[in-house]
Amino acid sequence: MELPSLTGVLLVASPLLADPSFRRAVVFVIDDDTVEGSLGVIVNRPLELGVGEVLTGWDGYASEPAVMFSGGPVGAEAGVALAVPTAAGPPGWRSLNDMDTAVWPTGIGTVDLETPPQILGDALRRLRVFAGYAGWGVGQLAAEIEAGAWYVLPATADDVFSSSPEGLWSRVLRRQGGDLALVSTFPEDPTLN
Repeated sequence: MELPSLTGVLLVASPLLADPSFRRAVVFVIDDDTVEGSLGVIVNRPLELGVGEVLTGWDGYASEPAVMFSGGPVGAEAGVALAVPTAAGPPGWRSLNDMDTAVWPTGIGTVDLETPPQILGDALRRLRVFAGYAGWGVGQLAAEIEAGAWYVLPATADDVFSSSPEGLWSRVLRRQGGDLALVSTFPEDPTLN
């Protein structure tokens, strides 16, 4: 069965996902393509490295906490930035909303970090910068979802730019209600239960 595009959704790791790179991860899918695969960033892994320590001039525009986030295990030396602008289409920002998806959290797009922050910064209401990303080859993510590794859930801008990202995994699951609300109480280490 072919899934609809996952661009703009959250992938929330199942408690049974053992890969340490994705344990209790909440991934925002930036691009899901049937030809090139899928790309996303983990939105609940803040680092202890300020945005300004890596990208001069961008720290004053970063959403709280104004730190770099570990976006995933691929390309950790590369930066990926997501933002919500104050007005439509500022230079250096590209909406992902041009994808045909009904669950899109309106307003989120990518930022070209080569654009001088003095030009783009004031046009951004929210900004988050990630070191690295999560990537899947064609069909790989669909297979992981089918195997039960990920819950596919609607995303909001508040998820992507959460000021308290450490508790995001539980909060996103809890707000779904039903069985997923119960999953949100799953202990960090089930052997201690």
